[in-house]
Amino acid sequence: MKLSEEAGVRFVEGPSGQPLMRTARDAGLVMDACFSHKTTLALLHASNMPEKFFDLSSGDAGEILQKLRNYRIRIAVVCPPGRVKFSRMFPEMAEEEARVGYFRIFETAEEARAWIVS
Repeated sequence: MKLSEEAGVRFVEGPSGQPLMRTARDAGLVMDACFSHKTTLALLHASNMPEKFFDLSSGDAGEILQKLRNYRIRIAVVCPPGRVKFSRMFPEMAEEEARVGYFRIFETAEEARAWIVS
């Protein structure tokens, strides 16, 4: 993960188009990167997430989001339209999480960066 900065706000960013977390246990990689760069903000791409993250029945989304929330890490995940298949209940969970303020899904990296720096 690399350190990025926009409008004076520092955040870590996952590599676009590349895997990062293979399982929910790998949420520690995001936490470590945030701690190393002294930030609580992360921009990730759908490809950075475990394969089953977008299927709520796997439990990966809940486990990852809870770990990151425990450390007050806010994450924006870029999911271009048509590239990710969400389970039936995933959009509802994402809406609820967006209200809490620690997790949001965006169609573009530009939208994600705007949320991060807001």
